[in-house]
Amino acid sequence: MNGQRETEMPKQLSVAIAGPGRLGQAMGKVLREAGVVIRFVAARRVEKARRAVRFIGGGTATSLDSPRLSDADVILITTSDAAVESVARRIAACRDDWSTRVVLHTCGSLPASVLDPFKRRGAWIGSLHPYQTIPTARAGVRNLVGCYWAVEGDPRAKALAKRWVKSLRGTAFEIAGEAKPLYHLSAFLVCPTVVTLLEHSARLLRQAGVPGKIARPMLAQFVTETARNFAELGARKALTGPAVRGDWETLEKHVAQLRRFAPEVVPVYRELVSLMLRVAGVTPEKAVTRW
Repeated sequence: MNGQRETEMPKQLSVAIAGPGRLGQAMGKVLREAGVVIRFVAARRVEKARRAVRFIGGGTATSLDSPRLSDADVILITTSDAAVESVARRIAACRDDWSTRVVLHTCGSLPASVLDPFKRRGAWIGSLHPYQTIPTARAGVRNLVGCYWAVEGDPRAKALAKRWVKSLRGTAFEIAGEAKPLYHLSAFLVCPTVVTLLEHSARLLRQAGVPGKIARPMLAQFVTETARNFAELGARKALTGPAVRGDWETLEKHVAQLRRFAPEVVPVYRELVSLMLRVAGVTPEKAVTRW
């Protein structure tokens, strides 16, 4: 069998990072600082790999086609979701026997089975995905430490992933491979959508006369406290505002202002209020006639 042998893996494992974008560079740096040996950093263009090595602070830059990658104990694929499968095929073809090797990917929407080209050659495969936003590699270094990680795959691969998460003072939880798209959707629903809403709120603040230099930090503080309330109190108790109070006159004023200053937001506002009312336990059908 390929992934279920009881062969002991060495305690000190060397790692090859394939696809050193924002996440790959951030993971490389935090893992290296936690004592993990980063042996290779591979990219389609070696110059990109060299830049990543400088950021990570260790490793040898190489191409994705280099047979040297098979010398590492662990292959960590940190490419975009769309590239994982092709990169896996490309690297797996470098060696006929990947026995004792572990291969992990960091994609949030794909199961470990996308790494089957390695598994057919004897590797243990798995995935670990940080439930965290990584807008830049430097932000990732800050955000990856102490965050939550979804883990799935072969037992040995999961064990290694959990060991890494522990070394980063994070929290690992297991998830079924078939649940990954739903899991990933949950992250999309709350992160980029919140950023989009924040940007529209910032525009409204500027139009209301609030200085632009304080709009973003003011909103950041506001939303941070909202998130804290959600974590501590739950959704229903954390909800505030005119919809929860049944202040339909204020909601009507909101819609009037949106029609004037941001008409493209009106449909979104109405849908959000309807969802808000459901969370608050108010029947939207009864409320919708009020505004």
